[in-house]
Amino acid sequence: MKTMKAVRIQRYGGLEVLAYEDVLRPEPAADEVLIRVHAAGVNPVDWKIRDGYAKERFQHRLPHILGCDLAGVVESTGADVSQLQPGDAVYGYISLFREGSYAEFTIAKPTEIARKPDTLDFLQAAAVPVGALTAWQALFDIADLTAGQTVLIHAAAGGVGSMAVQLAKAKGARVIGTASARNADFVRELGVDEAIDYTAVRFEDAVSEVDVVFDTIGGETQARSFDVLKPRGVLVSAVSPPAAETAAARGVRATMVGVQPNAAQLTEIAAFIDAGKVKPFVETVLPLSETARAHELSQSGRTRGKIVLSIAP
Repeated sequence: MKTMKAVRIQRYGGLEVLAYEDVLRPEPAADEVLIRVHAAGVNPVDWKIRDGYAKERFQHRLPHILGCDLAGVVESTGADVSQLQPGDAVYGYISLFREGSYAEFTIAKPTEIARKPDTLDFLQAAAVPVGALTAWQALFDIADLTAGQTVLIHAAAGGVGSMAVQLAKAKGARVIGTASARNADFVRELGVDEAIDYTAVRFEDAVSEVDVVFDTIGGETQARSFDVLKPRGVLVSAVSPPAAETAAARGVRATMVGVQPNAAQLTEIAAFIDAGKVKPFVETVLPLSETARAHELSQSGRTRGKIVLSIAP
């Protein structure tokens, strides 16, 4: 039996439950591919699952390998897979209901992965899928954001927010982003038309009549976001369901995005990247063995762009 290095949890809890160890290498079923993982992106959902968040929903069998963002090379394919071949460089977001990407090898469905953007290396590519797909599905599938409309993006410097800014601009929208003063220049580099320092200004005092609000923070920020929407505007949250009664009273639409793997959208996103319209920002790269440090940084809530684990050369 072949083995590999992976980071998994034997029980739910804090950083101490993360174990870097030898585990059995998986084998693909007929409709799956085996990927040699070169890099894995770190997302808040990873440490939330580690903590036991939504364990009733996911019902993972412990021990469980964490991670869902990846970039790597197809190692082998199942008998029913024809669209991908061994040696193909791919990136993607694999289902949270299966074993994850914090490993030297992982399993994916062809519907979850696409060919890696040609202009990115594996570390950069692993920073894209979850953030870009969350932004894409929130802005375009749910909010129907179109050219000429105005969108307010909260936490515009974060892993999801930074992708949302660039994708909205690529589609021709006017973009307002909230960020701390420390990240003001960064979000302007991303392309925002207006940057709001949320530590100095209440955004609802500076913004009004926007078509779409994309909330990546929740709580009070989400509640106050209703004040800046125009009638029939849309509030989409990546964090928690907005108040339906408030939306009805304001005459707006409000919902939550639950990101789904989508190979076709990843292909479109790769085209934007290779055209120079979207760029991932990797703040920190750590080896797989330092996953605990990566989670610690992610949990701080002060990251700019993405944290990525380097797994293979």
